[in-house]
Amino acid sequence: MDESENVWDAEVAADYDTPGEGMFAPEVLGPAVDRLAELAGGGAALEFAVGTGRVAVPLMERGVPVQGIELSEHMVERLRAKVDEDALPVTLGDMATTVVPGEFALVYLVFNTISNLLTQAEQVECFRNAARHLSPGGRFVVELGVPDLRRLPPGQEAAVFASEVGYVGLDTYDVVRQHLTSHHFAFDESRRARLFRSRHRYVWPAELDLMAYIAGFALESRHADWRGGAFIAESPSHVCVYRLSTAG
Repeated sequence: MDESENVWDAEVAADYDTPGEGMFAPEVLGPAVDRLAELAGGGAALEFAVGTGRVAVPLMERGVPVQGIELSEHMVERLRAKVDEDALPVTLGDMATTVVPGEFALVYLVFNTISNLLTQAEQVECFRNAARHLSPGGRFVVELGVPDLRRLPPGQEAAVFASEVGYVGLDTYDVVRQHLTSHHFAFDESRRARLFRSRHRYVWPAELDLMAYIAGFALESRHADWRGGAFIAESPSHVCVYRLSTAG
């Protein structure tokens, strides 16, 4: 997990927010906040890997009490420029083991972040950590991409996922360990490019459901997006809502 902390360093944190664009575009962020506010049902929410507060800040502004756990102090520094500790408390630590005080109606983990945990055991512990923070019947929401191995030609270890002016993105795969490394190349008219890389352990939907079962959850719903679109074989990602047993 120290490696993940190194990935989200000061340079990455400074460039992470893109107000009104990309992940911060209203058409991307709005439906996520709407759905999470609905699932919180008037209770408190905890965001694993809260980052710079992309989701947590607008959710808090909707009247949902929000806390966060975040491994990177650099990301938290960016969040603190938006809101203070009293309004949105954040505990430094990893999402698989760090415990914060209180009981929550909702724990959520967005934008593929569970894949930053690089072993199956750590990912299972993340589910268990969500369960220990939830009241009976509480919900754990996970947004995650579907492994896109159908784009990987036989015998090849890499696939381009984006190619546009000033940017090329490609993933390299280690199918034995279910690892992929995302390589992001940004460039201009000069001969130099900026590279950002992040490692992930990809997870199939069925494996995610089994992790949930081990931690005492049952799948309540799976949709292709935050708007509730149908999840089909061609869906590139999914939003899963897991419900904790009411037995406590």
